[in-house]
Amino acid sequence: MEKVSLRDAYGDTLVELGKKDERIVVLDADLSGSTKTSKFAKVFPDRFFNMGVAEINMVNVAAGLATTGKIAFVSTFAMFATGRAWEAIRQTVCYPELNVKVVCTHGGITVGEDGASHQALEDVANMRNIPNMRVIVPADDIETEQVVRTIAYTDGPFYVRLSREKFPRIFDKNYNFELGKGVVLREGEDVTIVSNGVMTYFALLAAELLEKEGISSEVIHMPTVKPIDSELLVKSASKTKAVVTAEEHSIIGGLGSAVAETLVENYPVPMERVGTPDIFGQSGKGWELLHYYKLDEKGIIEKVKKVLERKR
Repeated sequence: MEKVSLRDAYGDTLVELGKKDERIVVLDADLSGSTKTSKFAKVFPDRFFNMGVAEINMVNVAAGLATTGKIAFVSTFAMFATGRAWEAIRQTVCYPELNVKVVCTHGGITVGEDGASHQALEDVANMRNIPNMRVIVPADDIETEQVVRTIAYTDGPFYVRLSREKFPRIFDKNYNFELGKGVVLREGEDVTIVSNGVMTYFALLAAELLEKEGISSEVIHMPTVKPIDSELLVKSASKTKAVVTAEEHSIIGGLGSAVAETLVENYPVPMERVGTPDIFGQSGKGWELLHYYKLDEKGIIEKVKKVLERKR
């Protein structure tokens, strides 16, 4: 599959939105070249604000702009927004439920060579636990474009997690992102694989390989972690009676936790999680780190076979 940049899609979409709506403003914390908000800055310098290495102040200013009717997009690396600026997001954005969109790049282990200090493996968990915050993890550039358009005109706070690495393109122009909805990419009978981000590519690859072994896998792409599509999860689990989740994130507090919480309350089945264990990452090339931590088709297949043993 062709690999494409999610952050380039973000930057390009911001420019398109900015041309049509003067309410769009963008704030960055001295990383606009990396987050690709620099594209917006070149076209709309009067609506772009480089706040320097001051993430908390950036979020507070965005909240202030939102109170004046602006649609404020805030960007930096996932680690800095969801870690350093967590309190500001909670207190000044989510508590008053202001129209601020936190769209971060460099999420997950694929940050690569920057190492553990920059690899946000807890960001989805950090954002998911704040009231009024909605959390989205797109799989490719097509979906990223649609997500940005959707959140721009859906009132209230959002967290969108993008990558540094280019991801394989999963969707075509006919794809339609819906907030709070999962998508069945492949129907199956034996096990349900729920994934988002780059792991949806690996989930599809794993399903193809499992099919050769006579294992029928249902693959659900779940871009919205909060609010999660409980109805779809229960429907699929009631059919397959076994679930595996896959995310480029800690197994604590992210997609796997959201799915587990939904199923244990509605339709408990054997379940396994693919993600990083309770660890910090390390420096290395992004795709090599995915394989090292078994965040790939082999890791998913291993968990599928384990959950099928439990199911039996």
